[in-house]
Amino acid sequence: MALVMAVFSLYLMWKSAELPIGWIPGKGPGGGAFPFWLSLGMLACCVAIILRWIARASPPSRSTEPFMTPETFKWFLLVAGSLTAMIALIHVIGVYGAVPLFLIFYVRFLGRHSWTTAGALAICTPVATFFFFEIALKKTLPKGFTEPLFYPLYDIFL
Repeated sequence: MALVMAVFSLYLMWKSAELPIGWIPGKGPGGGAFPFWLSLGMLACCVAIILRWIARASPPSRSTEPFMTPETFKWFLLVAGSLTAMIALIHVIGVYGAVPLFLIFYVRFLGRHSWTTAGALAICTPVATFFFFEIALKKTLPKGFTEPLFYPLYDIFL
């Protein structure tokens, strides 16, 4: 899996480098900066995992058990399906609607945490994301049909 993820990281770095990956004076990070540097970090982690696997330095690298049990595969499908649904919803209700729905599903129903924890994350994460991307970095994220709701915030902060 680390080999597959390493190849995927290289692909993402290559595609991200089609856009500027550095800092653009007066504008902030280039359009490819976050994907490129996150992919580089992911590649570094994959290389570390591969080296530990070759050296048989961790219990999973010495294990002869199956990579995925039927129970693990069920959880994989639940997480992958919910992420796919979230990505699809971004184009309809925007990031600030899709992310809270995903967090509530993931934290409350899959993670079995309290409604308080799920609600706090579902509220705080989009707010922090808004201020980080939209205000600090001046990078707009997709808002879908909810975009008019953000006009007053733009008037206040921009």
